Amino acid sequence: MGTAETVGQSLMRKKEGSYRDASGAGLIIRPLEPEDLPEILDIERQGYSHPWTEGIFLDCFKPSYRLWGACQGGSLIGYVVVSYVLDEVQLLNLCVHPGYRGLGAGRFLLRHLRTEAARESMNQVILEVRLSNKVASKLYRAEGFEETGRRPGYYPAASGREDARIMTLLLQS
Repeated sequence: MGTAETVGQSLMRKKEGSYRDASGAGLIIRPLEPEDLPEILDIERQGYSHPWTEGIFLDCFKPSYRLWGACQGGSLIGYVVVSYVLDEVQLLNLCVHPGYRGLGAGRFLLRHLRTEAARESMNQVILEVRLSNKVASKLYRAEGFEETGRRPGYYPAASGREDARIMTLLLQS
């Protein structure tokens, strides 16, 4: 697949809408469906101190949103949720099951969304990440995102609110 190669990701088409990692990790990226919600919610609750509700996820199954899952051995191990607005992609949620973190699933999902956004002629990807989430910030920087601002008190936290780092990745020149 030519588009995937342009972003340096070795992907092979498995079936319509589904991709297989050709590096040997055995990951498959596929579109998510409402039937995946039990697994999505399980990962979400293990991954975040303030998880999204089922209703929030259900609201994302609309034409202007994309939901992709990373699967290994038939099990969902991570997902990404994005919304498309005009020529911009807003990365809303990227989460990997705690037992699979550090193995590349988050990077694989991020590269998949970048490939798909470029294929659909989007100009940029924007996200917010907690200031305390050093691992995610490091991943986003490594994948070409740059910090473009802050949102004070954006996230709920155990002791009040936490600031968000706004990060942007330009896709088109």
